[in-house]
Amino acid sequence: MNQRLFRPYQLGSRTLTNRIVMAPMTRRRAENPGLVPNELMVRYYRQRASAGLIVSEGSQISPEAVGYLCTPGCYTEEQLDGWRKVTRAVHQEGGTIYLQLWHVGPFSHPSLQPGRKAPLSASAVTPEGQVLTPEGRKPRGTSREMSLQDIERTIRDFGQAAQSAVEAGFDGIEVHGAHAYLIDQFIMDGTNKRNDAYGGGIENRSRFLFEVLEEIISHVDSARVGLRLSFQWERSGMRDSDPQITYGYIVRELNRFGLSYLHISENMDPEERLQQPERSVMGYCREAYDGTLISCGGHSPESARGMLNDGFADLIAFGRPYISNPDLVDRLKSGAPLAKAEKDTFYHGGANGYIDYPTRRGGI
Repeated sequence: MNQRLFRPYQLGSRTLTNRIVMAPMTRRRAENPGLVPNELMVRYYRQRASAGLIVSEGSQISPEAVGYLCTPGCYTEEQLDGWRKVTRAVHQEGGTIYLQLWHVGPFSHPSLQPGRKAPLSASAVTPEGQVLTPEGRKPRGTSREMSLQDIERTIRDFGQAAQSAVEAGFDGIEVHGAHAYLIDQFIMDGTNKRNDAYGGGIENRSRFLFEVLEEIISHVDSARVGLRLSFQWERSGMRDSDPQITYGYIVRELNRFGLSYLHISENMDPEERLQQPERSVMGYCREAYDGTLISCGGHSPESARGMLNDGFADLIAFGRPYISNPDLVDRLKSGAPLAKAEKDTFYHGGANGYIDYPTRRGGI
């Protein structure tokens, strides 16, 4: 197995024990009215603390940011107290953990929103599909275009959430700017139909992202702030017409922020990684971006080795393998087979399919 994957890496002031990242994954185990991280989550993250870096599941920055049942927030003292237990557990095991800040935008429903209002979005859109609500599954409705006051408030919410995350013991934060959620909806010309300073050309469409980063950096050292982007993502009919131009501009502009890292999420599988490496945008990102790069999406041990050896990424993020392999670092290092995850418990099931996957040595 590629030894570079297991070498330490200096990320800001933190020395990561290896170059393996646990990718952010929605697991929906905050099964309480306050969306508070609980003891199940403490154990889940503790079990996986051998990762060089853990990026937590998305944590909504405000009540308006909620779009999925049982996903934890980071905007109340009770929620932050819950997260403190998580960060303490990870640090006790020698790990490093960042909190992913999340606003789902229109991927919500009025029953999940304050005052049962329509969800916020860059422009009024109607995402395809359904959403699980307290009243059962319902089709997503039409969102409401954010006013300038909505934009200003949401930017402040990101800044406050970042400051609160650091106060709760996180080593840093990751801004979720990917996968057609709110920030990405401002970026993509297929969803941003505004005719003000936040719409039109890419300079305007990227304004919301950059103002979010500027606000966060006014609260938290930029060396503790990461960003996740997804170039080629299309979801529920939402897309950008020229992603290489759009996201290429953004990646180059990010050099002025001095971020902890740029995390690129790609919709690829291991076979594509090995057989069609030209599909990846990581080579382009390496040329355009000066800082630390994380590659995520469909990695196998072989593709991780290739990505690191070719210099296209500094860190490799694994998602689904971490669901069923809490000891993923040990398994990759030893060449042991990986356990398969049970899809039926990805998003529900309590402890089942969450903290009951054994290590290869037989422990839980």
